[in-house]
Amino acid sequence: MQISTIGFDADDTLWHNERVFALTQAHFTQAMAEYIPQDAQGPDHLAERLIAAERRNISHYGFGVKGFTLSMIETAIEVSEGRVPASVLAEILAAGREMLSHPVDLLPHARATIEALSGQYRLVLITKGDLIDQERKLAQSGLGDLFDAVEIVSDKTPEIYTRAFERHGSGASNGLMAGNSLKSDVIPMIEAGGWGVHIPHDLTWALEHAPAPLNHPRFAQLPDLSTLPALIQQLARGGT
Repeated sequence: MQISTIGFDADDTLWHNERVFALTQAHFTQAMAEYIPQDAQGPDHLAERLIAAERRNISHYGFGVKGFTLSMIETAIEVSEGRVPASVLAEILAAGREMLSHPVDLLPHARATIEALSGQYRLVLITKGDLIDQERKLAQSGLGDLFDAVEIVSDKTPEIYTRAFERHGSGASNGLMAGNSLKSDVIPMIEAGGWGVHIPHDLTWALEHAPAPLNHPRFAQLPDLSTLPALIQQLARGGT
């Protein structure tokens, strides 16, 4: 098998992302404390209502900070039965704007791994979310010049991967996608005919959870990005 193109996820694969959401959600929980009905189950109830709103709203708002902020506002109004004051809604909006300017913090081994593979393979950044925010994070990461192409997509599906790896290589069957999400980075890439390599992150959004395809011959899981070049060399020699 000849790997020609390597795709990388961005958020929580190359740089921290979910911890910014976790910090904002903690702020949201604190701001809403006195407006949660007494018969509700406190922060756990609020978290469940928020994730339910996010799930409902993905098809309308897409992925990213803006959809998350709108879902927090919707949840605040619903949980408080309309009692939440405008001052708290303004606080939620301010928290969302702060997320959109949060500094980019690269994960360990991200730069070294990209540099080690650059020039040997076509490297493509494939990320989903808000276009402006993803472009900002890529620019601030300092990694942009190391990629041959960038794809910012509305979602990650087998069809998306098929088209991306046809545009930027010799097809998904000769491609590899590395990322922290089994649901978005690994499983649909395998379904497209390529390799899906899971790089776990300590924090993973609830809507990105999925069972690992442990018995699939084109699935691999690595402890971190530093071991990806060695895996690719092994695959090039016909190993598994």
